Amino acid sequence: MASSKKTFAVLALLSSLMAAPAWAQAPQTSSPAAPTAPAKPTAPSAPVAGSPNAAKGALLDLNSASAAELDALPGIGEARAAAIIKGRPYRGKDELVSKKIIPKNVYDGIKDKVIAKQK
Repeated sequence: MASSKKTFAVLALLSSLMAAPAWAQAPQTSSPAAPTAPAKPTAPSAPVAGSPNAAKGALLDLNSASAAELDALPGIGEARAAAIIKGRPYRGKDELVSKKIIPKNVYDGIKDKVIAKQK
């Protein structure tokens, strides 16, 4: 009888050790910070993204932007970025069209992303 009790004890110990990894993972899946994080940004991000003030915070200055920054604008490549730099200084961003540096359709695509600051 003593050997059957030992066998039962060994089997119980082995089964508990095999289940231990599942017990160790249970607290990791119930993290309280994970469910609350995605819920909070969704509500304020929608109005902020559509507001015109959000775009004004990230305006690119035509009078001081680098060629790489200008090249990143839609419709502006290396050649147009070089032409923009060559035509500096600008009193207003609309001078890009009046000086014939870029066409009107390209200007319409970037006019909300640029500004011409005066020094």
